[in-house]
Amino acid sequence: MRRKGFLGAYAWLVYLFLYAPIAILVVFSFNRGRQTAVWEGATLEWYSSLMRNDLIQTAVRNSLIVGVVSTAVATVLGTLVALALGRHEFPGAGFTRGLLYLPIIIPEIVLGAALVTFFGVAAFRLSLVTVVIAHIVFSISYVAIVVRARLSGFDRSLEEAALDLGARPLAAFFRVTLPLITPGIVAGALLSFTLSIDDYVITSFVAGVGATTLPLQIYSMLKVGVTPEVNAVSTLLLAVTVVLILIAQRLQQAPAERGAS
Repeated sequence: MRRKGFLGAYAWLVYLFLYAPIAILVVFSFNRGRQTAVWEGATLEWYSSLMRNDLIQTAVRNSLIVGVVSTAVATVLGTLVALALGRHEFPGAGFTRGLLYLPIIIPEIVLGAALVTFFGVAAFRLSLVTVVIAHIVFSISYVAIVVRARLSGFDRSLEEAALDLGARPLAAFFRVTLPLITPGIVAGALLSFTLSIDDYVITSFVAGVGATTLPLQIYSMLKVGVTPEVNAVSTLLLAVTVVLILIAQRLQQAPAERGAS
């Protein structure tokens, strides 16, 4: 009993260590004073000032462009990769599966250095386009892995029944397979968008002039100190990230819950 209590206390201390700084950031984003160490009352002034900040608005627009475009492309390509690896055996399939995990396993700084070297060799000027390409590169793996996990629990007999009833393979895919794996595709897309919106390391390597995203803008603001504006924009970014991750997790768990019921 004493050991169980010790483990519980230790777990709470770990959670406190991990999440107390985040809680403090959120609380002080509503602080009336500019000094982040002294609480002077609650206000929404810093959130309203963000709406008037041209640099923040430009960074948000760039982040949304990169996130939406890279997510759309990565979702299509990642889903096709998952279908190919989950449905077919071909020469080099095992090697391809191994390559799929590389963007996830290798450190971001290595991937960023590799990409900026590639763009240099290919004579690509660093811009918002190179940021989009870089985000597509690491997002494809996440989408493919999530969709492939959904395919692993897919009942192929449903697809075979549609074929037996006279449906063409393409019609069976769009009417049977695609609706059943859609939760996995949407979850992979949300995860991809979340990673794109949050990415700093890789983006800092491949972003050119005029391609400042929100994480890059937040870091540049931190160079002059932690201000209430930094806390406010960080809180908004945190909120968007948490919501997207919760939706993605819910979509992944929903098929399993329906199967259990």
